[in-house]
Amino acid sequence: MPPGWLNLDATPEDVMFGGEKSAWPSLELTKMQRLMGFGACFVGGFAISLLGAILFLLGQGGALAILFALGAIVSLVGTGFLVGFATQWKMMWKPVRLVATIIMFAAIVLTFVSAFVLPAVLCIIFVIIQYLAMAWYSLSYIPYARTGVKNLASGLW
Repeated sequence: MPPGWLNLDATPEDVMFGGEKSAWPSLELTKMQRLMGFGACFVGGFAISLLGAILFLLGQGGALAILFALGAIVSLVGTGFLVGFATQWKMMWKPVRLVATIIMFAAIVLTFVSAFVLPAVLCIIFVIIQYLAMAWYSLSYIPYARTGVKNLASGLW
C-alpha cells in the first residue's frame, strides 16, 4: 500500500475534506475523527430510518415520516463531517446538485404532510423519492458515479 493510505493525517486537507481544516474549528477534529463522525452519522441515520420503517409496518405512519426524515438529516450531517459544514451547504446549491437537493427537501416535507393528512400509500411514495434523491445527491460527490449509474440503468432497460 502506498504511504498515506492508512495515515490519513498525512493526506493534504484539500484533497480529502474540501479544504476546510475541521468540521467544527473549535473542536479541531482529526481526519480519522471526521471519518468516524461520518460513519457514526451514516449508520445512525440508517438505523433511525429503519426503525421508522418497522414502526410503519406496525401501523404508525407518523413515525415513518418523523424517523425517516430525521435519519436523512443525520446522514446529511455525516457528510458535513467529510467536507465541512460550510462547504457542504455551499455545494448543496451548486447546479450539479440543485435538483437533487430541492427534491430531497421537498420529499421530506411531503412525507410529513402525507403521513398526517394524505393516504399512507403517498407516504411510502415520498419516502422512496426522498431516498432516491438522497442517493442521487450523494453520488454527485463521487467522480463519474452518476454517469456509471446512468449507464447501468440504460443497460438494464
